[in-house]
Amino acid sequence: MKEWWWKIGSLLLLVYVFSVGLVVEVPALVILNESIRNLFFHVPLWFAMTVLLINAMVYSIKYLLSQNINYDYKSKSLIEVAIVFGSMGFITGMLWAKSTWGGWLPPDVKIIGASITLIFYIAYFILRGSIDQEHKKARISAVYNIIACACMIAFIYVIPRLKGTDSLHPGNGGNPGFNTYDLDSSLRLVFYPAVLAWIGISLWFSDLRYRILKIERIVKFKVNENI
Repeated sequence: MKEWWWKIGSLLLLVYVFSVGLVVEVPALVILNESIRNLFFHVPLWFAMTVLLINAMVYSIKYLLSQNINYDYKSKSLIEVAIVFGSMGFITGMLWAKSTWGGWLPPDVKIIGASITLIFYIAYFILRGSIDQEHKKARISAVYNIIACACMIAFIYVIPRLKGTDSLHPGNGGNPGFNTYDLDSSLRLVFYPAVLAWIGISLWFSDLRYRILKIERIVKFKVNENI
């Protein structure tokens, strides 16, 4: 039970987010209107992706330092789930952009950065698939992952906030953030649990994926390891 409390907690929080987030009273803001409920899904999904990718980078560094192949598989599992959550964040962002900005993919620096980030990590798996030798694949993938993570932070969290950039996103391109003008107490009561829920669920999924990868490795290489 000690290892499951945070998983059960994340699941309960997610149930709370869906049940309360869709009915709670939200600020009547011009343009945003009811679409502001997407704050409980779009933003936390990107936070979850970021947490997973940073953890994946840490495990890549651990692999390079120790040559323990399990760290490579841990990193790979985190990136796989991160791409899924990032894609969901991208799709929810497109829906939000259509209802508020009038287009699915407006020319926004943060949207461009997010697109490049997802392409970078899809290329990560193409790179892995082109190498057969296990440890060679792990070493090259680890170096690529470290570079990709640094680019992700730059594209999504640094460049959009630089002076002179033009962005429609709150808190970017000179725009005020949600905290400044419309993240009231009713939104906070759902938003913060949503962040914890999506991060917890994403870590849970990555742990399950890691176990599957280890089983596949045991079957493929006939090695004897604890799952």
